Amino acid sequence: MKTQKIAVIGLGYVGLPLAVAFAEKYSVVGYDIDSKRINDLKKCHDVTREISGIELKNVLSSKQLLLSDNIEAIGSCQVFIITVPTPINQFKAPDLEPLLAATRSVATVLKRGDIVVYESTVYPGCTEEDCVPVLEKHSGLRYNIDFFCGYSPERINPGDKINTLATIKKVTSGSTPEIAEEIDLLYRSIIRAGTYKAQNIKVAEASKAIENAQRDLNISFVNELALIFDRMEIDTTEVLEAAATKWNFLRFKPGLVGGHCIGVDPYYLTHKAQQLGYNPEVILSGRTVNDGMGAFVAQKVIKLMIRKDIKIKGARVLILGFTFKENCPDTRNTKVIDVVNELKDFGVAVDVYDPYASKETVQEEFGLSLMDSEPNLSDYQSVILAVAHDEFLTLNFLEIKQKGTVVFDTKSCLRKDFVDSRL
Repeated sequence: MKTQKIAVIGLGYVGLPLAVAFAEKYSVVGYDIDSKRINDLKKCHDVTREISGIELKNVLSSKQLLLSDNIEAIGSCQVFIITVPTPINQFKAPDLEPLLAATRSVATVLKRGDIVVYESTVYPGCTEEDCVPVLEKHSGLRYNIDFFCGYSPERINPGDKINTLATIKKVTSGSTPEIAEEIDLLYRSIIRAGTYKAQNIKVAEASKAIENAQRDLNISFVNELALIFDRMEIDTTEVLEAAATKWNFLRFKPGLVGGHCIGVDPYYLTHKAQQLGYNPEVILSGRTVNDGMGAFVAQKVIKLMIRKDIKIKGARVLILGFTFKENCPDTRNTKVIDVVNELKDFGVAVDVYDPYASKETVQEEFGLSLMDSEPNLSDYQSVILAVAHDEFLTLNFLEIKQKGTVVFDTKSCLRKDFVDSRL
């Protein structure tokens, strides 16, 4: 089948850059159920900051990219790439509803010979065991006879302007050898770094799951070291710097582990393992350590305030940063909220300032009001650097520390003499 038109379903951090990249060589329809998102993009405004206004203007004016919130608009496409979120619920179990809803929508316009490719992070087997039956049921077509599937895990790193879509090697797969080759060629046409064709869809799904589980475990190890060294009154950063002088030491740093991948994907893998009767103790223990770091940071700050004879009840604490990582507006699964909630339990008044995060999104999803303007650090008894946005790194932390304010650095990016403590 010669690809004539591609549909990208879900225009978030993953889908939008993909749609723009494909639009350089193919006719593309970008579909999203969020009408506001579509309208913003048509006005050349991307709230994720992944695609610039100029880039959007150029691709839209070329007529190669059509944006729509109407499912009928993708009906003429031959390849459907689904890039919707795959979050976890309050019980830390996979929430497949966004994925299955998108699958049902695609099924209503699916035709003979079409290909459906999934980029959303899932557990091994999800594409063929959960999504394919939905495609068959709602389309009336037969898998690998009338339509075909593929899986190519996303590797988008929000806020990173160096490691972008085209410069990161892409894993691809397909439901038949012929379809696998066609999908691989399709991605290879836009990925400068090249592609890796996995043996089958399950292998590709599993590769994505372990990428982030591995990183999660490495961070959990240094986080646990930070908990141990704190009791020993040893600076963790200094220990890691000393250990890093060995050629094969892996340079991971402690911190709050949030985001759409590292703090979520391991639960997809453990969910599938438990379904099959195996309890993955190492992966889950790493998750337990990382999920507890927000509370540790808050408790450490309270102890530092007590040492400076600061009255805790009613004290004012400022948290700088709310997104899950620096220099990007992504607040998905941010663990800064754990620090906020734990501090509030101690009776302190907490203000949060983040020039990147959307005030509306944070209010809606976390019930938290972000500050409107840059605060005066001197107004607070404690200041916590939670996210290393560039704007924060030039602030005068030394001055407020010398005046008695507790300064805590969760990113270990400030000079040691500028802070009272750091992870």
